[in-house]
Amino acid sequence: MAKKTSAGDAKASKLIDKMIADLDDWRGHLLTRLRKLMLEAAPDIVEEWKWNTAVWTSNGMVCAGGAFKGHVKLNFFKGAALKDPKGLFNAGLDAKATRAIDFNERDKIDEPGLKTLIREAVTYNSSSKKK
Repeated sequence: MAKKTSAGDAKASKLIDKMIADLDDWRGHLLTRLRKLMLEAAPDIVEEWKWNTAVWTSNGMVCAGGAFKGHVKLNFFKGAALKDPKGLFNAGLDAKATRAIDFNERDKIDEPGLKTLIREAVTYNSSSKKK
């Protein structure tokens, strides 16, 4: 059964499409790949548009993706509460709640590890541990 999308979901997805299309370099390609991994890891995740960037939600905010001059960032809103056995988090390590992964142009993506982290974030948002 196909996932139902609301008009808001469709608008957010189009804004994310535009954000990616406007990046005519490696960052657009990388965001496309990260978005695909996000949707594969959590097929019911919802795409939203907040703060002029892509945000994925499932029972709360899971993560945001943004492009910066020299890197692409995936910011996990409850990252400090998540297990990261692969050591993917490499930014915002001192933040109280969030953790991020900064990807540079030539970085390889640990796709299985990232999918596991995404699923853990979705599960965390659905659990009684959520604060």
